Amino acid sequence: MAAGSEQRFTQQLKKGVLEMLVLRFLADKPSHGYELIVRLREKGGGLLDLKEGTLYPILYRLEEEGCITSAWNSPDGAVSLAKIPRRVYTVTDTGRTVLAQQRETWHHFVDCVEQCMEGESQ
Repeated sequence: MAAGSEQRFTQQLKKGVLEMLVLRFLADKPSHGYELIVRLREKGGGLLDLKEGTLYPILYRLEEEGCITSAWNSPDGAVSLAKIPRRVYTVTDTGRTVLAQQRETWHHFVDCVEQCMEGESQ
């Protein structure tokens, strides 16, 4: 596969799973946006590297759909890098239901693609 074509294919795959992965990470623990970016980068071995401009529209859409809520944390004391107020996102019951549905759809999709890639074995 040519480099440009491979990159485009990878981008499309990533685009299709980011919402599910964000919900998955938030189901583990409430997080702020930068923390989600770092976790995606680490868990994805660099393949899921993304910019804030990609993540925040996903977070806003999930919040609008009732899948997550957000609140500003309000650290006490002097402002330092560790104490900067950040918007923390938390998954809702609706979000957990959506995640379960997306996960089921994802597994079905992966199975279907695998079948198509392997062909029939008779």
